[in-house]
Amino acid sequence: MSRRSGILEFAVLGLLREAPMHGYELRKRLNTSLGIFRAFSYGTLYPCLKTLVANGWLIEEPGSAPEDALAASLSGRRAKIVYRLTAEGKEHFEELLTHTGPDSWEDEHFAARFAFFGQTERDVRMRVLEGRRSRLEERLEKMRASLARTRERLDDYTLELQRHGMESVEREVRWLNELIESERAGRDQRRSDAETSADTAEQDRTSDDTGGLPRHGGSTRPDPSDDTTK
Repeated sequence: MSRRSGILEFAVLGLLREAPMHGYELRKRLNTSLGIFRAFSYGTLYPCLKTLVANGWLIEEPGSAPEDALAASLSGRRAKIVYRLTAEGKEHFEELLTHTGPDSWEDEHFAARFAFFGQTERDVRMRVLEGRRSRLEERLEKMRASLARTRERLDDYTLELQRHGMESVEREVRWLNELIESERAGRDQRRSDAETSADTAEQDRTSDDTGGLPRHGGSTRPDPSDDTTK
């Protein structure tokens, strides 16, 4: 399986996890939600769907709207097929969400992974973001080195194009830095909230044990030498 077909399968499973769809709806969502698939065709999507069905990750169902089925029968056309994620398909997609290897840092795969960050665990999001940042920093270093070697041999337009490319990578690195800091801040806040909740629960347990009164050490019997007891 090629890298691009793997990305497409991941995206299809992710979209169908939200709701069943027929092929046209899927293609539209892939085009509008995931811009990396703007150039792909039905000839790419349908073999992918057939593969997912064969693997047991999707099932095909007839369209549910009666008027659609009636119109299809009258016109001699096939009714639209709706694709639904199976339990095995959901489990497979959730497993794919945990992958954080180098492939998830590359341009197309990262865009698809980021589109489903809302369904991804925070620790996994952090590893993908940090890996992507590391990959771009390596790319930026190579671009700077190449520009320094070839600057004198480039015309103004080629030089400007290379600068534009470097600025685009620099912008994405800054964006990734902001996302990573936001994830860390959210982690720290959740940790602080959890500690506060634990402290509050402990205080509540202590209050219950003492009947709502603070605990005091030692005996509660009066001191015989205390004048107030006479």
